[in-house]
Parts: sequence; structure tokens; C-alpha cells
Amino acid sequence: MKKIAVLGSTGSIGKNTLDIIKNFPGEFKAVALSTNSNTDLLYRQIKIFRPEYACVSDEKAAAKLKRLLRPSAVRIFTGADGLDEMAGLSGIDQVMMAISGSAALRPLISAINSAKDIALANKEALVMAGHLVMRMAARKKINICPVDSEQSAIWQCLMGNEMRQVKRLHLTASGGPFRKFSRSQLNKISVEQALKHPCWKMGRKISVDSATLMNKGLEVIEAMHLFGVSADKIKVVIHPEALIHSMVEFLDGIILAQISVTDMRLPIQYALSYPDRLQNGINSQLDFCKIKQFSFYRPDTGKFECLRLAYEAAKAGGSLPVVMNAANETCVNAFINGRIGFLAIPRIIEKVMRKHRLIKDPTLKEIFYSDEWAKAEAQKSLN
Repeated sequence: MKKIAVLGSTGSIGKNTLDIIKNFPGEFKAVALSTNSNTDLLYRQIKIFRPEYACVSDEKAAAKLKRLLRPSAVRIFTGADGLDEMAGLSGIDQVMMAISGSAALRPLISAINSAKDIALANKEALVMAGHLVMRMAARKKINICPVDSEQSAIWQCLMGNEMRQVKRLHLTASGGPFRKFSRSQLNKISVEQALKHPCWKMGRKISVDSATLMNKGLEVIEAMHLFGVSADKIKVVIHPEALIHSMVEFLDGIILAQISVTDMRLPIQYALSYPDRLQNGINSQLDFCKIKQFSFYRPDTGKFECLRLAYEAAKAGGSLPVVMNAANETCVNAFINGRIGFLAIPRIIEKVMRKHRLIKDPTLKEIFYSDEWAKAEAQKSLN
């Protein structure tokens, strides 16, 4: 039985992961759970799954959970340091990294350094420090199994093939809720509109990133590190039906595509069961005769500037992706809280990127410094 730590168990990916674990009691066991501050849901999860460990990043919320669980056999960790410690504990076989944003980087490094396999649902950690993370993973000889539907699709299409035979990767995107909007319409976008993705049920931050196409830009940088390719070999294509999750084009002109229903439990399950495939109760049957068309469009980077900025950061490399990601996190949070408009997000990100002095091969210390610097600079623009 595989023992799994679900970091971010109260978020969308975390809840779907626990759904998979519950459906395969003979295959998986949740031995560690974590949340930032949603202790009510974490408490219910603990009662159902009975993990050995739990972590609450928010110190005040952690005190509440301790009161709810007293007395309990569950060992409770608190704060960012506690999360790092829990991620590195012995007795854990695989860590599901379902924490959103840059906060995932430290526990990811802790888990890799303790030689645990990773199911990676977080993009930002590789965007920030992909060159270091992949180097560590290779040294520790552990598997990083991508959970994002697009990265999982590429991973599966590449199986049995060599990267030297690959011509390019095609990352598909639904186009988000505003694909057909004019720029003047984008200027009037509400938070509620941005959170309504046409295909996927996701968390607030990733929903906004999908609406701006920054999510696809982050995936471009993530794919560079996961599969060892340059940004020039990664193309983004808008595919509104969201049934083809990505494609790999080979030198001989053959293109392999991974096709499935839009249900995140499918890539989650495969990341947990790899290299095996398990029969599940998910309604995953596609009726090809009912699919009217597969349509594809080029992304409009003039209208969705975040994708343009992400390609710029990807090609520059070094510390620029760190800065772009940090500024984006700050701007998305400000947008969700009603402090800025939708089109202000790429404008502020670009402003911060232009101020940054590039570090070509940043150390971990320089990565965290660049992250903090960019967030502070973005905050100045908000004020």
C-alpha cells in the first residue's frame, strides 16, 4: 500500500485526491494532510481518513484544530517550518503537492531531499526553481509525476519515446471564459466572471490565471523543466472543447494526443498509481460519435498579455520567471479582493519585470530574495 501525504488537502486538487484514495482503500492510504487555514474541513478529513500527521500553516487556525482534536493520536505541525518538516518525514512514500502558489517550493524541496516521489499539481515551484528542483530529483532518483492535465498528457504521450525525437510540444488551453471578449469588455470584468471557468472546477487563484492565460504561460515554463525542452519548442493552442489535453509532435510528422473527459481525478489517479493503471468508477467514457468537432485557434497575446510575458520570462530564464510569478500572485490576490481591474494584472507584472535586474543562474537564496522583491514591487504599484 502506498502511503501518501496530501499537502493542500482542503483545496480542489486535494479533495479530488482524497476521493481517489477513498475509492482505492487497498492501494493508497492518506497518512498526512495539510491546509493553510481551513481547519473545519481538515478536521472532517482527519475524522474520515485518520492520518498520522496534519499541518496547519496559519498559526491561529492551528490552535483551533488542536482544541478540536484534543485528545488525539494525530501529530499536529504548524506554520511553514512545520509543513517542511512534515513533508520530509519517513513513512511517507509519495507527496501530493496540491498547495497553490510559491508556498509549495520549500515543502517540495524537503520532500525531494528525503527521497519521496512527487505527484506535482503545483506549477509555481518549477517556474521559480525548476533547474534546481529537477537536478535534486535526478540526484535522489525519485519520480515527479505531473498532475496538471496538460503536463500529464505530454508525459503519457512521451512514454516509450526519446526526447531527441520530439519536434515540439503542443499545450492546449480552453481559452478561458473570455476568449471571445473584446479588450473593452475585458476592462469591465468582475471577479465572479473570472472565477467561472467554462470547463474545469478549480480554486480561485488558478481560475483567474486561466482567465488571463497566465496559467498557460506558467505551464510553458513548467514543461520546459519537466521535459527538458526550450520555450521555442512549446506551442500553445486554444482548444475550447478541452478534450485533447495536449499533444506531442515528433520529427517524422507523427502527432500523439491524449484525449479524455475533463475530470481532474483522471490525471490525479494516474500520478498516484504510476506506472500502473487502475479501473475506476469515474464516468470517463467518451462517445466519439457525439463529439461534433475539435476546434483549434491561435492565442491572442495582444489581448491576453500574460501569455506574452510568460514566454518572455521563459526565454530570458534565470530569475525573471520568479519575478513574473511573484508579481502575478500579488496582482491576482489584489484582483480577487477588488483592488485592481482585470487588465491591470499584466500591466503591473510587466512593470515589475522591467525593473528587475536578471540573475542568470540563481541560487535558492537568490530565488527567495527575487520572489520577495517582486511581491514588494508589485505592492507598490497597487498602492
